[in-house]
Amino acid sequence: MATNREIIEAYSSALTHDLDHLDALRHPDFVEDWPQSGERVRGRANMRSIDEHYPGNLTQGAALRIVGSEDRWVLTPTYSPLRIEGTGDVYTGVWRATYPDGKRWHVISLIQLKDQLVWRATTFFAEEFDAPAWRSDWVEAGPTSEG
Repeated sequence: MATNREIIEAYSSALTHDLDHLDALRHPDFVEDWPQSGERVRGRANMRSIDEHYPGNLTQGAALRIVGSEDRWVLTPTYSPLRIEGTGDVYTGVWRATYPDGKRWHVISLIQLKDQLVWRATTFFAEEFDAPAWRSDWVEAGPTSEG
């Protein structure tokens, strides 16, 4: 039997290219909320339809380092996992999304499992931007989406 961590890792790895595996990992009562757009996706079938109709299709990406309880290298899709943390039935996933136009976004999902399946998710999306010059006296260079 897979651990909850292994379930979340499998879910993360399948996010944009293995829709059958995603269906198998999602609870029959799956719900995902996108607070920034005010949308709720109810059910595996609706989520799969969104993935299947994604403009430009979802494609395979590059290998990046994933940080969690141990460092590992993985081959990931457009949504490249950077960090997975959690215990019990509640996990947080952090991804970098690269869109066809070259823009990069940070994606954070709060994921809840039920019956060893992904039951609820709340996902936030934020586009990368250049740091404003007015803060430069008080900050230093920090982590980037490169990991």
